[in-house]
Amino acid sequence: MTLKLPTVKAFSAAVLLGVVTALLVLGPPSVSQGSFEGTLRLATQAVVRIDPAFVSSDQEVAVANAVYDYLVDVDADNRIQPRLASAWSVSDDGLRYTFQLREGVTFHDGSPFGAEDVVWTFQRLSDPETSSAASLFENVGGIEATGPLEVTFTLTENDPFFLFDLSDNRTAVIKRGTTDATDFNGTGPFRVENFSPEDRIEMVANPDYFVPGQPRLARFEIIFFPDSGAAVDALRSGQVDLTWRMPNVLYLGLEGEPGIDTVLVPTNAFVLIRLRADQFPGNDPNVIQAIKLAVDRQELLDSAALGLGSIGNDSPIGPLYADYHVPAAFERDLDRARELLAASGHEGGLELELSTPDSLGFPDVAVLIKEQLAEIGIDVTVNVRPENIYYSDREWLDANFGLTSWGSRPVPQFYIDVMLVCDGRWNESRFCDDEFEALAVTARTTLDEAERVAAYARMQEILFERGPVLVPYFFAQNSAISDRFDGFRMKAFVGRTDLRTVGLK
Repeated sequence: MTLKLPTVKAFSAAVLLGVVTALLVLGPPSVSQGSFEGTLRLATQAVVRIDPAFVSSDQEVAVANAVYDYLVDVDADNRIQPRLASAWSVSDDGLRYTFQLREGVTFHDGSPFGAEDVVWTFQRLSDPETSSAASLFENVGGIEATGPLEVTFTLTENDPFFLFDLSDNRTAVIKRGTTDATDFNGTGPFRVENFSPEDRIEMVANPDYFVPGQPRLARFEIIFFPDSGAAVDALRSGQVDLTWRMPNVLYLGLEGEPGIDTVLVPTNAFVLIRLRADQFPGNDPNVIQAIKLAVDRQELLDSAALGLGSIGNDSPIGPLYADYHVPAAFERDLDRARELLAASGHEGGLELELSTPDSLGFPDVAVLIKEQLAEIGIDVTVNVRPENIYYSDREWLDANFGLTSWGSRPVPQFYIDVMLVCDGRWNESRFCDDEFEALAVTARTTLDEAERVAAYARMQEILFERGPVLVPYFFAQNSAISDRFDGFRMKAFVGRTDLRTVGLK
């Protein structure tokens, strides 16, 4: 079993002052040597969206990552790496990012890749009519081809995480003018040979891929299974070679299985327990603190996630972000929790309804919370709702007391901006705090890394002190692969795992 803790690396002062960064320069492009060998068969759920600008699930992102390339990538250690860009520079004021593109790259149809393809892709991504990623690029004032193999982005305000925005799962570069996503015409390491929406997608190695020696595999196939149990059975029987994101009980059952390597990595995905701050009791600081002190985070982690993860600190800035994370430093205190309830006028108890989706074991989490809060006199009724209704009909946003699941993202500012600032589009807790708001702006715009570290630290203190949110634990991500393969290094968002380096032993 592999367990590795990624970190977020700060941008160097040299980069922010405009010195060219050339990370992992791979040399002049060349045709791969054709030493492809073996087939990797991935068992997962069906692919629904194939347009890269709208992909969401791990399996959809895995297709985009295999067929297309990104301008820049995020590696398994959460660090920015070049992909179609070979180097970049940032202006002194932090507003202009200029990218040098690799020479000799071609699309699968044989046409050359160039700056106009990047411009066309990101202009399309900036339009909400043609992309679900448009909000990421609201800060982009202009995208220009400043040379045949040079692209310049001009921002309207500083964004120290802009490179991570460019690496978003939906930002795969496509050929300018593309109107039919079923063409699968990318520059990536694999070419689509067959797509059967009800069954599988089959790919073959791209012999003209620009990275020498990659991919190592001759074929990559994604075979669709209705559930994780069937996928695990197929792995055990040798029908497939890889599966991921299975329930932890299935994952633990594979540990020590002959011929199978299990892999576990930390992520920043988390369970969120939240009250609405604009309604009772979420507008009562004593009740909020009483609930925080009554929840047994370790029991939730052990029971709901079988111990595979890490304790939370009531903030979405988790251990994945080692430079910014403040570890949890509190203990359960039922006596103090009861005192706080009494101080708020609820010595005789309190009744609450906890809404939860019916997925990811959340109903079991809700029952545990009900039992824990009962110890301080809070009577919780659990309201289990179908996941598709819970998230599509705004129930998760409107519920007074609710559970939600948040996926892992490469930078912490994402959570701050969408779920915790006053006008965040997914601010389900309706949290709005002047001090927090000012710190969020600082963290989002400062070019001083020490100032950002301090801002995030204080934000975490505020959320623990008075935020109507609890993050009891962070999930770990799992996968299992046949031991016939090597070079598999799973990422926190498993669909972006780099399969270019995977091959037969």
